[in-house]
Amino acid sequence: MAFSSSDRTPAKPSSKAAGRAPKVAYQCSDCGWETGKWVGRCGECQAWGTVVERSAPRSRVQAGPVTAPARPIGEVPIEDSQARSSGVPELDRVLGGGLVPGAAILLAGEPGVGKSTLLLEVAAQTARLRHRVLYVTGEESAAQVRMRADRTGGIFPELYLAAETDLGAVLGHVEEVKPTLLVIDSVQTISAGDVDGVPGGVTQVKEVSAALIRMAKLRNITLVIIGHVTKDGSIAGPRVLEHLVDVVLQFEGERTSRLRMVRAVKNRYGPVDEVGCFDLSATGIVAITDPTGLFLDARHGPVPGTCVAVSMEGRRPLLSEVQALVTHSPNERPRRTCSGVDHARVALILAVLQQHAGIRLHAHDVFVSSVGGARLTEPSNDAAIALAIVSAYLGRPLGRDIVAIGELGLSGELRRVRDLGARLAEAGRMGFRQAFMPAETPRSAGQSKVLDGLRVVEVDHVRRALDLLGLQREDPSSRGDTGRPFTLH
Repeated sequence: MAFSSSDRTPAKPSSKAAGRAPKVAYQCSDCGWETGKWVGRCGECQAWGTVVERSAPRSRVQAGPVTAPARPIGEVPIEDSQARSSGVPELDRVLGGGLVPGAAILLAGEPGVGKSTLLLEVAAQTARLRHRVLYVTGEESAAQVRMRADRTGGIFPELYLAAETDLGAVLGHVEEVKPTLLVIDSVQTISAGDVDGVPGGVTQVKEVSAALIRMAKLRNITLVIIGHVTKDGSIAGPRVLEHLVDVVLQFEGERTSRLRMVRAVKNRYGPVDEVGCFDLSATGIVAITDPTGLFLDARHGPVPGTCVAVSMEGRRPLLSEVQALVTHSPNERPRRTCSGVDHARVALILAVLQQHAGIRLHAHDVFVSSVGGARLTEPSNDAAIALAIVSAYLGRPLGRDIVAIGELGLSGELRRVRDLGARLAEAGRMGFRQAFMPAETPRSAGQSKVLDGLRVVEVDHVRRALDLLGLQREDPSSRGDTGRPFTLH
């Protein structure tokens, strides 16, 4: 029996002909993490109830006109991308030379650490060098920023100020002012009217940042964006923000200290191991070109439980004083309290001293702290921490002109660290005359040499260092002898 073509059931259209349905994904509204199915807890930031549905239709992009023809890399001009000074030498040091035209810089830090004060100083110093600057504030009024600029001496004709929270208005100010440096304070306060989401949300931050960066690249403007941080210290907003920018700077500092440090976490134009130091006060922020003296106590006489360490902050050696206090504990579990030093490293040092140097501290409370708000996280500070603890335990001071450098191994050996030459040179410049350092070879252990007026003693084991300093393993009842300071024999 034959059938006509009209009796046949119509065939279903193929997926290619009908087009694929939009792919539905889920995204965290806090950090931008994406997943193919809904979950109650974000897999990136571990926040509950922040994963929402997002429709992401696919689009086919065809070839279009190019903005500029491709050329051999050797023919690309670089004159317009030369870094220029920001007027703040410590910031130029971290950036690798200065502000690069067309670069996007993200400055992140905790609330109240001084981000706005630092960038207002950068804007003022750049304007002082006759470069036009536009400072856009979304958190304060223009009058409030003007008052802070009056207090810090940052009033210059080339510094323009605008208080805006709309992205379109910000781009309009850029068209009118035509700056060479644009500062946005902060990106979480700027919103785009045609983008869904609240200001500071993932979608808004992503779109606003992308628009500002496109504008900066197109007009060869240096863009500096202030970003907030979360409770755990990471940069707030989507992780894609850190990938969009060229430089990510971390602004750090303790609320109880005037010292502030700028670290480069990402830098496409320079090193990422440099640190800039600043002094934040009521009159503004000032760069500190020689911060070593901030971490050394100004007292004159030696006291038990102190030793000087030489750590590296980026490429810069810094001398920091370590203080220790050891007291007999009335508790079954003695206390171990640390400030400015790594608690895990101190626990390791205490175990090594007890096992390999005969210093019994299992019944004593131990307190270890750094001076001046310095953070000593390098393993090269182990030797100084160990000597400070033993000095406090025996109640006898070390000499004021002694520094100790070296990492402490689990078997009590002192291991070499990087940049020993720079560390010793900085110690000699600061007036220290004796230094302990790890031995280069087993044969050189215990030998001493003089380098630029600094007597250097090579030590292979912590017990050898204690013997050279005259730190005898005494009975605890004999502690309290605060006679002559220890000196090298």
